[in-house]
Amino acid sequence: MRTGIAIHLSPSDRKRLRAIIDDRNSPQKHVWRARIILGTADGLGTAAIMRAAAVSKTAVWRWQERFMEEGLDGLLRDKTRPARVPKLADNIVERVVSLTLSEPPGETTHWTGRLMAGIAGVSLTSVQRIWKAHGLAPHRIRTFKLSNDPKFAAKVRDIVGLYVDPPAHAVVLSVDEKSQIQALDRTQPGLPLKKGRAGTMTHDYKRHGTTTLFAAFDVLEGKVIGRCMQRHRHQEFIRFLNAVEREVPPEKAVHVILDNYVTHKHTKVLAWLDRHPRWTFHFTPTSASWINAVEGFFAILTKRRLKRGVFRGIVDLQAAINRFVAEHNQTPKPFVWTADPDKIIAAVRRGHQMLESIH
Repeated sequence: MRTGIAIHLSPSDRKRLRAIIDDRNSPQKHVWRARIILGTADGLGTAAIMRAAAVSKTAVWRWQERFMEEGLDGLLRDKTRPARVPKLADNIVERVVSLTLSEPPGETTHWTGRLMAGIAGVSLTSVQRIWKAHGLAPHRIRTFKLSNDPKFAAKVRDIVGLYVDPPAHAVVLSVDEKSQIQALDRTQPGLPLKKGRAGTMTHDYKRHGTTTLFAAFDVLEGKVIGRCMQRHRHQEFIRFLNAVEREVPPEKAVHVILDNYVTHKHTKVLAWLDRHPRWTFHFTPTSASWINAVEGFFAILTKRRLKRGVFRGIVDLQAAINRFVAEHNQTPKPFVWTADPDKIIAAVRRGHQMLESIH
């Protein structure tokens, strides 16, 4: 035993040290520190403690001294060490941030880490640390589109009103078409998913034609009326409206939410609307298809059935879409609108004000 080292453990400290060793979730550094102190308290020599804890002589001495100075809590705390990399000067950090918020040199579209490192005279990792600390990500960009519809506010309140408080004895349908759905077949079969390896799929494919899905999403019940057609002209749209007309109970009014696609406003479509007085069209604001509830159904269809699907022909593709619609209608969920229309309108106004100030 080294001179000057005398450790006497209270029953509670010995119990805590033994609990650290016995706990399978304890960090190993805490376990071997506890072994050092228990061995020292039991009168073991330095060599025996080294073998029991599987550590070096200097480690044994260090943690014996730490326990004598700070007690048991000192074993569970690591002292802070100076950073291996010297801290950058504040003016360098400010310069990197200022350059990042400005336009890059020449015709470069955005700042990269290596470009910034070369101009600022610091390392790439330094640039990355500065960007992370200041929440800067010049390699990312978010797309947006503001509606220029002069009746934006009125249309938003009208459509949200249909979602939140639909008229009595009426059906509210969100209608749209998902066009140009491709029947893609892979050139080679992929490998299935297995432990440690993702499933595979060839990057190239064979095209077997396209189809268009016309869909009417019942906001109150969550069911979908869908029809696959080869094209998406006004003729096909009228055929789809006739199909929906046959499925909606005759005693109910029909309120349809749809976008401003030219087919939806064709003269023959408007003539059909005049012949069916129980139908009312509610057009979304321009560049605001996100307000149409059926878009959510299209997103789920794409993600779960189309994106990774393998289809050997149009018939195969249409059958898969029809099965998905049928499966969806077995467990439908009503559409629930949660966004405040006033906040939406205010956000669009702020967006236009920002664009006007920039330009």
